[in-house]
Amino acid sequence: MSIDYLRRHNLILFEAVSGSRAYGTDLPHSDTDLKGVFVLPEALYYGLDYVPQVANATNDEVFYELRRFVELLLKNNPTALEILASPADCIRYQHPLFEAFRPAQFLSKLCRQTFAEYAVAQIRKAKGLNKKINNPEPPARKSVLDFCYVTVGAGAQPADKWLSRQGYAAARCGLANVPHLTDLYALFVDLAEVPTLGYRGLVKDAETSNDVLLSAVPKGEVPVAYLSFNRNGYSTYCRVYKEYWDWVARRNAERYENTVQHGKNYDAKNMLHVFRLLRTALEIATTGQLHVRRPDRDFLLRIRRGEFEYDTLVAEAEALVAQVEAAFAKSALPEAPDKQRAVDLLIATRRQFYASL
Repeated sequence: MSIDYLRRHNLILFEAVSGSRAYGTDLPHSDTDLKGVFVLPEALYYGLDYVPQVANATNDEVFYELRRFVELLLKNNPTALEILASPADCIRYQHPLFEAFRPAQFLSKLCRQTFAEYAVAQIRKAKGLNKKINNPEPPARKSVLDFCYVTVGAGAQPADKWLSRQGYAAARCGLANVPHLTDLYALFVDLAEVPTLGYRGLVKDAETSNDVLLSAVPKGEVPVAYLSFNRNGYSTYCRVYKEYWDWVARRNAERYENTVQHGKNYDAKNMLHVFRLLRTALEIATTGQLHVRRPDRDFLLRIRRGEFEYDTLVAEAEALVAQVEAAFAKSALPEAPDKQRAVDLLIATRRQFYASL
């Protein structure tokens, strides 16, 4: 099923421009996103092939089936509520039956979670992104040996430096477990002009190995030192390294270039949405209304242009979170939407829609 199918068969209840053009934060090059609500053909609805939503290939046009839409409204899902509160100049089509759906029927204290907590998640995301931008991982991956240390007196030295200072080749070394001590190994070196002890070295392959390499040590050999492998440090490094380069592969090139250009090293669009969500949540708590078209457009666009310092924005956002929490605590909104009223509206709308076909 496609959006074109919905249009050709007159199954759409509502269609509106969404995203930045609805918020009023669009720029000349901004995409035009569409959101909407449709009703499944009666046969499909009563059959086994329920379709909760339909989207185009780029996912910038998304339509929700009526039942799924009401489910989202009852959860105070921001996307669903914003569809319902679409600015008049963004509405492309509205079926007469859809006029019965109004934001006031669904706004509740659940918005504290869905708007404010989502914004908090965006703050965490911004912090993680800021860390990635300011602490890039070099393309060359560190090896196990970079996390190995050799005992020297009461201290320790990085294994590669110790080998260099001693004039030992890693290939002439052998490691053996030290009983009862985790990740500590006795280090042996074959000092013969022509190696005869069969030591295997410290790692199998410096670029791909994820552990040290053990050797069979002839009886009577004496270790020259002890080597410790910081396994936890290596595991943490591997995770951070993978996350960073996965992010590099996935990141939106245009948004990243914008981040680089404004020089503040944070995703400005991400931070824009943090403040949009929090200020929207505060308005819902204090006025009982949802304004999709933002009255603070200039401020939001200043964020997008990178006019503020990252730490300043994070501090202001965290203070705003506290305001939102306090506002919802004393809000006159119901704890949750009236489920039975929503179900009655859903049933009545579907029956009337099918009867009109």
